[in-house]
Amino acid sequence: MASCNFVQVSPESDFSFQNLPFGVYSTSSSDAHVGVAIGDYVLDLAALAKLGLFSHIEGLDAAAVFSKPYLNDYMALGRPVWRSVRAALQDFLSNEGNAVREQLQGAQESVTASLKEVTMHLPAKIGDYTDFYASREHATNVGVMFRGKDNALMPNWTHLPVGYHGRASSVVVSGTPLHRPNGQRRPDPTQPPVFGPSVRLDYELEMAFFVGPQNELGTPLSLQEAEDRIFGVVLMNDWSARDIQAWEYVPLGPFLGKNFGTTVSPWVVTMDALEPFRVAQPVQDPQPLPYLRDAPGAPASGYDINLEVDIKPAEKDEYYRLTTSNLKYMYWTLKQQLAHHAINGCSMQSGDLCGTGTISGPTEDSFGSMLELSWSGKKDIPLGDSGLQRRFINDHDVVRITGYCQGDGYRVGFGECVGEVFPAKSLNL
Repeated sequence: MASCNFVQVSPESDFSFQNLPFGVYSTSSSDAHVGVAIGDYVLDLAALAKLGLFSHIEGLDAAAVFSKPYLNDYMALGRPVWRSVRAALQDFLSNEGNAVREQLQGAQESVTASLKEVTMHLPAKIGDYTDFYASREHATNVGVMFRGKDNALMPNWTHLPVGYHGRASSVVVSGTPLHRPNGQRRPDPTQPPVFGPSVRLDYELEMAFFVGPQNELGTPLSLQEAEDRIFGVVLMNDWSARDIQAWEYVPLGPFLGKNFGTTVSPWVVTMDALEPFRVAQPVQDPQPLPYLRDAPGAPASGYDINLEVDIKPAEKDEYYRLTTSNLKYMYWTLKQQLAHHAINGCSMQSGDLCGTGTISGPTEDSFGSMLELSWSGKKDIPLGDSGLQRRFINDHDVVRITGYCQGDGYRVGFGECVGEVFPAKSLNL
């Protein structure tokens, strides 16, 4: 099996030869443009395009596409182009006789930058953002808290991937701090609502996928067409102000409790990199309607992606584990989410972002939110052996989400999705 001999890559690196995730980065001497992570480095795809690495790929103007400060144009080109670029990159990294390698004459620094020295940007211009509610364990936990065990899941939940439209302008790249939101909440149900900072601020462990080629308005997507249009996946923290959301969400769903901020990791891991990690999704009972049902013999639709959430409390300089989960627990798959989204003819655009909803597993340590871990604020969450506890997030706490697939001697990882909570803005009202 081929391996990278262009730069050194540790077996523990998230960014292995088998991964090659795409992102948008800038340096002190260059504007934002497209790169691929490998080991501790970023490959400059714009520079490699000028050297002719992708000149044989039909339908790809590589110099133009990879010089853009976003991936939308590349995402729009579709899977045949994506796979050809991946093959070209893997040959470049593993074949010392590669024609572009020979042009470089060992000057790797002309087409690489250290990850430590780059600034990462949002990977796409996100036109629309949709968030789903695809984890049965999470939906059940929340339902039990607020409606009781007998009515935990709404009648539609096992028949369709429930979702709502979020706010694309509030999606930020990892490392961007967010202020605690102000809003209405009703702590005492016998009294009128009050206004002020949320006191029940939470994280949501999610993943999200970017849409590739668009479908025209009025043209639905089949399950297979939906799968072919998913470019890749990132980690996501869809921050939630539980008290604001609880007061506002009836009847139209989340609003100010969610749209103040959503954090995504900067590196988009492609579906080809995730291919070896397919696993069976949870059994769906009742059987979905035909448009959400795989054809006989179709590949498994789940993915074995280890997910972890850590918190660095304001009082400490180290992280403590909160959640250990896995995408394989998710009831509704990525392609089912996209197929359902477009089945009515909704036009999905290149660079649109779709979140999975909170990913919780079957055990308490796999719950993907503090709402679940504290059971709606009824119990403390111990932070390791620090002596500290949390029920929700305090000001200046830092939340970090990480994720990876473990292969034989390599990882396909996602990097980090990190955000710090700043105090709420003071309002003169």
